[in-house]
Amino acid sequence: MQYSDKLDNLEKRYEELSAQMADPAIISDNELYRKTAKAQRDMEEVVTKYREYKATAENLKQAQGMLQESDPEIRAMAQEEVAAMEPQLVTLEDELKFLLLPKDPNDDKNCVLEIRAGTGGDEATLFANEVFRMYTRYAETLKWRVEVTDVSDSEVGGVKEVIALISGDRVYSRMKYESGVHRVQRVPQTETQGRVHTSAITVAIMPEADDVEVHIEAKDLRIDTFCSSGPGGQSVNTTYSAVRITHLPTMTVVSCQDEKSQIKNREKGMRVLRSRLYELELEKQQALIGAERKKMVGSGDRSEKIRTYNFPQNRVTDHRIGLTLHQLDLVMEGKLDPFIDGLTAFNNAERLKQQAEDDPTNGAGAGRKAS
Repeated sequence: MQYSDKLDNLEKRYEELSAQMADPAIISDNELYRKTAKAQRDMEEVVTKYREYKATAENLKQAQGMLQESDPEIRAMAQEEVAAMEPQLVTLEDELKFLLLPKDPNDDKNCVLEIRAGTGGDEATLFANEVFRMYTRYAETLKWRVEVTDVSDSEVGGVKEVIALISGDRVYSRMKYESGVHRVQRVPQTETQGRVHTSAITVAIMPEADDVEVHIEAKDLRIDTFCSSGPGGQSVNTTYSAVRITHLPTMTVVSCQDEKSQIKNREKGMRVLRSRLYELELEKQQALIGAERKKMVGSGDRSEKIRTYNFPQNRVTDHRIGLTLHQLDLVMEGKLDPFIDGLTAFNNAERLKQQAEDDPTNGAGAGRKAS
């Protein structure tokens, strides 16, 4: 098998890390133990799959040897086992190829979600509110935490813009394909003649950056305070708890008024600001890759129409992978896994295909199965 040396080394390293986690010196150092446990956890999936592959390969070898037996019943049994295990081995090898693809360094991060109403007026603001609720429901199923940092309500009960921090296990790895234009087709509440209208909103997903990745100088910031608006009790409209942060070199502006405490609002605002500046840097890097990245579904292009939600037909279509589900009601309740799993599989297949094109020695048959 290709990559067997690499996989053997990974398995050996995994065993070393497992042994280190039982070392009292490492156990007593919380930070070192955390890093060791994370390194081991990151390798676990590929090592488990490799061990399954090796066990299947050994069983196949034994079954092939039994094909030479004189007893016809034993040969027949061996033929059945060989017929079952050969495709299983191919599947396991394909899965290992995907697992060995370089990981997106941002996959383990939390993310910043930004939703803005686009074309469609009031109807777009209503849909923006529903999509935010959809993501909130999805986050609940994965036990993620959603913290709103800023929201601008519309007069009809929708939202013109909402910004939220989503934190939890591998948030960005699941949410990163949601950036783009989401289009809705339905009869608006204000439509008296029953005509279907089309509206649109934009969704942006940014990995949350930490202090190490984005260094912000105090002299580059202008921080203004103002009174919060909206629900929140007596302190609203009376105390200067809301914060507006302007990054002067890029003129990037972030507001946060969700908390009653000015300090907490400032902390949340800085998290959003760091993520926006990090995204600007990522966009510069991705522009260099350009055409290559456009083959992938995770381009994050906010002008790209990625999904249509058709209410009269209870239909949702993701235009990037051509997946249509007649389960719009379930999708709006946060049942997004069919789309996210399909987008992940497609993206992995494209990356594997690109890897094979860059290195023909990787062999034919790459990308046969997305998992």
